[in-house]
Amino acid sequence: MERICGRILAAGLAAMLVLAVAPDGHQGILPGAAYAADVPRLDGFPPTPVLTEDAERRRVPNMSETTYRKFGQAQELIDPCPDDPDNCEIPRDPDGAITILLEMLERQRRYNGNELGQVHQMLAVIYYNDKDDTPRTLHHYEQLLAQVPEITEALEQGTLKTLSQLHLQEENFDTALEYMKRWFAISYNPGPSEYILVGQIHFQRKDFPAAAQALEAAIALAQSRELTVRENWWAMLNFAHFEMENYDKVIEILEILVRDFPKRQYWIQLAGVYGQEGYEREQLMSFEAAHVAGFLDKESDVMTFGGLLMQNEVPWRGAKYMQVGLDSELVERTPRNLQQIGQAYQLAQEVDSAISVFEEAGSKSDDGEIYDRLSSLYLEKDEFSKCRTAAERAMEKGGIKKPYNVEIVLGMCQFNLDELREARATFVKARRTAREAEESSAERITQQWIRYIDNESKRRAELEAAGI
Repeated sequence: MERICGRILAAGLAAMLVLAVAPDGHQGILPGAAYAADVPRLDGFPPTPVLTEDAERRRVPNMSETTYRKFGQAQELIDPCPDDPDNCEIPRDPDGAITILLEMLERQRRYNGNELGQVHQMLAVIYYNDKDDTPRTLHHYEQLLAQVPEITEALEQGTLKTLSQLHLQEENFDTALEYMKRWFAISYNPGPSEYILVGQIHFQRKDFPAAAQALEAAIALAQSRELTVRENWWAMLNFAHFEMENYDKVIEILEILVRDFPKRQYWIQLAGVYGQEGYEREQLMSFEAAHVAGFLDKESDVMTFGGLLMQNEVPWRGAKYMQVGLDSELVERTPRNLQQIGQAYQLAQEVDSAISVFEEAGSKSDDGEIYDRLSSLYLEKDEFSKCRTAAERAMEKGGIKKPYNVEIVLGMCQFNLDELREARATFVKARRTAREAEESSAERITQQWIRYIDNESKRRAELEAAGI
């Protein structure tokens, strides 16, 4: 709850005193009866009373002139320069005001309920604003309520709401909720802010269904009265439905948030939920919109968007987008990031660019997976010497998921370098590795290569023997 500044305090107390000495001795009911029928009712809450023309108005006793002067003395100590507080040279004296008010309570039999209520209200405000003493603040607000029915309905309502806010602040959530139930029981015209407060209380109690009901009621009421629906209302409602795993509602609310309050966090959240729920096209479009709006300013944003472009068969654009992030140093040159960019180039058939990125990634990686992929690229380009080097580095680093594959690639590169003896030994090793992994197809490939090398070696030997 926001602290009350001296100027607001002065205005509030002055108004309080004027109302207390009103000639007719009573306060009218709050306006707004026209809205009585349209307010939602929350589960576990009393119905909202309806104001009728013959409704009995609460009469409160008048404040005497002597009491009024006492309040004036206390008020002057709290706010010595009400007309120009910014240039006031007279020091405030909240302790002096407290002394006056406590002396009045010592003689409380002299005062009626309305006057005592004003004493407790002023003490509560001073203890909260000047002393940061929440326990005493709560005590005096509760004593203020004890003066019902000799205080105005407006003061009772305001005190109930204030007590609810204070208990929410103190994490007394159940007590805060009870005060709001009492508030709804006597209030003819609840507005969106009261439903929001109930939603906040339920939110802190981890009762997300009840929080969602209150927040939705606040939003519906605001919309029906053509009032502004605030961003944080939607954000709280979104979180409540997310906690309940109501992802269709989460998407619905996030679509409102990106429309009315376009921010990076909402676009990223929306894209994430789209992806989680299998709406891949909508996920990509959300990232596209965020990109156009300039919201993708984090490494994770760039790499996620680039990955989505790859998945949606636009690898060249994904590679170029991630490359820009890399060149601008927004994206760190980690093995993982470089590998993803290299894969995008590879899918886009930009082999030379893929090789360049993979070379850097492989040198920084702790395992041989990237060199494994690199060896296959060199094999495709018939660069057998580089293929052999990359495959050997992959095997040296280890950590390869399918080691027999890189062994097969190495054997093929060795064969094409006319290293038949080394190639045969590599294929024999690959056959053993594939057999241990129970990969029959890989084992069959290695056997075919061994047979082919044996036949080729035999053919060459026969040609050499024949002098050819």
